[in-house]
Amino acid sequence: MKLRMLGSTSLNGECPTLYETEGGDIVVQGDRLTDPGALGQVAHVLPGEAFVVVPRELLTRFAPKE
Repeated sequence: MKLRMLGSTSLNGECPTLYETEGGDIVVQGDRLTDPGALGQVAHVLPGEAFVVVPRELLTRFAPKE
């Protein structure tokens, strides 16, 4: 799978960052959500799924509009 970097709000090029796959799906790099209270509120979690925290600014600046 090839990824194309869409953008980052990181000052030093680490995370968070958005990528797009060849098929148009979005891949998110960010800090893993580890707060037990927050994790207790998510539903329908499948094996292998993880949650990352994404700043709103990253999505509004770099997420595709279509």
